[in-house]
Amino acid sequence: MKRSLKFLVGVVFLLWTAVSWADPYSNTAALFHKAGQSGDFFETAYGYAVFPTIGKGGFGVGAAHGRGRVYEQGRYIGTTVMNQISVGLQLGGQAYSQIVFFEDKRALDDFTSGNFEFGADASAVAVTAGASASAGTTGTSAGASGGKNDATTTGKYYKGTVVFTIVKGGAMYQAAIAGQTFTFTPKNASRRKKE
Repeated sequence: MKRSLKFLVGVVFLLWTAVSWADPYSNTAALFHKAGQSGDFFETAYGYAVFPTIGKGGFGVGAAHGRGRVYEQGRYIGTTVMNQISVGLQLGGQAYSQIVFFEDKRALDDFTSGNFEFGADASAVAVTAGASASAGTTGTSAGASGGKNDATTTGKYYKGTVVFTIVKGGAMYQAAIAGQTFTFTPKNASRRKKE
């Protein structure tokens, strides 16, 4: 009886540990998969870059930073880092998740070729049920509303990409022109450097 109890406690501990160490990239992709129209893009996109958390803050001058993973036809191919500097009317701090879908191989190749940047003409907007203000980030036109699990999203490809964001927390007022800059590192780049 004691062995059975120890075994059961061990199994529960292992399950709890597995849930605690769940992959944030998979969890974030699953969140966008359930969020209205953004879920449809998983079926048709050639690839995507997913960022579990991007932190943004500013007081006149703002900055944002986040790390993500890039997938080509569902296969993990490398990591990406997003940085953003903005100047304009802005105040506060915010955390959000972001996904960038690539319509075709050309769009993914542009993103992974080195430094990629979204210009001021591109934007993504996200609003959650718990937030009273919208948060602006650069990317292509898109939107999300409602809660994390029942967001209604709209978007279409612009120059081969579309961006969706979901606000995780914080409040930020922003009316700034800014561009997100991305760098890409292939999955096996660190191994090649060691050899």
